[in-house]
Amino acid sequence: MFRILFFLFIPVWLFSFCFIPMDDSQANHIKAYGLAYKALQMNIDVKWLLNYRGGSFLLMTDFPELVNYSITRNITYEVIDSGKFASIQGIIEKENMNVVNLTSAPRIAVYSPDWAAPWDDAVTIALQYAEIPFAKIWDEEVMGGLLTTEHFDWLHLHHEDFTGQHGKFWFAYGREKWYIERDILFKKAAKKLGFSTIQEEKKAVARKIKEYILNGGFLFAMCAATDSLDIALASMGLDIIPAEIDGTPFDPDVDSRLNYKETLALENFKVNTNPYVYEFSDIDIEPIEEGIYYQPFYFQLNEFSAKYDVIPSMLVQNHRNLIKGFLGQTTAFHTRLIKKDITVLNTVEKKDWVTYVHGDRGKGTFTFFGGHDPEDYAHKVGNPPTNLDLFPNSPGYRLILNNVLFPAAEKKKRKT
Repeated sequence: MFRILFFLFIPVWLFSFCFIPMDDSQANHIKAYGLAYKALQMNIDVKWLLNYRGGSFLLMTDFPELVNYSITRNITYEVIDSGKFASIQGIIEKENMNVVNLTSAPRIAVYSPDWAAPWDDAVTIALQYAEIPFAKIWDEEVMGGLLTTEHFDWLHLHHEDFTGQHGKFWFAYGREKWYIERDILFKKAAKKLGFSTIQEEKKAVARKIKEYILNGGFLFAMCAATDSLDIALASMGLDIIPAEIDGTPFDPDVDSRLNYKETLALENFKVNTNPYVYEFSDIDIEPIEEGIYYQPFYFQLNEFSAKYDVIPSMLVQNHRNLIKGFLGQTTAFHTRLIKKDITVLNTVEKKDWVTYVHGDRGKGTFTFFGGHDPEDYAHKVGNPPTNLDLFPNSPGYRLILNNVLFPAAEKKKRKT
């Protein structure tokens, strides 16, 4: 009895916490996200200190397992007491900073077929390197009802083509063995799910993904999964694929019949029905025309009020504000085609296009990030996998992982 009472009166300043800096002093930014996720898995609350030293984390205990985890993965950390934390809070209150409580580990799904190589997708690479667990789901699981907020808090779209034309690789790779095999596989998957064409099946999947967002899910899409998703949603019931690709002609008046009310982020775009052009529509930019194919471009993260614009502030946390961009099948989005209620998260100097946007639909949210791999500038078919041991401080990969932790601030702690 006396010992219990003694514990209750231990001075607050004796408690200690694990502080994870995310500025240039951090040895491994990517692994640090994995540490924060692990703490959440252990039901340890994590505080995300927005704009404080690069968006640092504070684990509300110095539990030995977390300290050992940091040491073995070369994650920079510091054990601090309540007095030091109070000093940090004082700075945060005065500056454009905030404290966000992360309370539960998001349940993560990656939309990707089993046969996809893990290095084909930057998000899969990031999750594996950070040691954040995830489940892989694809069309059969989505159409079978597994994609719900009861099962997953967060969904990433592998660089899929939701228009059903294999990324418009027909002209360049239509005779390649991998392309032919993929076409056969997709047709079998569509038939199994009760659809007569790949296009119909992929658009049905796109509709299910939108329903997931409306019901409270968090979506993060990169590369071709961004604009092809919106194109699919706008073209329900229309044939937008040229005959050279699928054997049936496209609707000649397709552009006048697109329904932009159904899309998430983009509107007023026109579909590109030329089978010889490697673009779905006029949403994306042409890297050669923009002068960025042979030399890199850089984007500036926009600044937001951490106290009032909390969500966009979380999504742009970084130790760099000027970040090297990267190409993809979909690299960027023309600003004139972005819906007015969408939050633009970055800008490119002297350009009328951006690569990073966020929005709300129904009870959920989505983020579109153009480009394929932050550390593989002009990613091409057959490129070797990105080794994040060489890029543990990648600011581009940090943006991906900001999105992974984002739902943790929106959910109440679940019972385990």
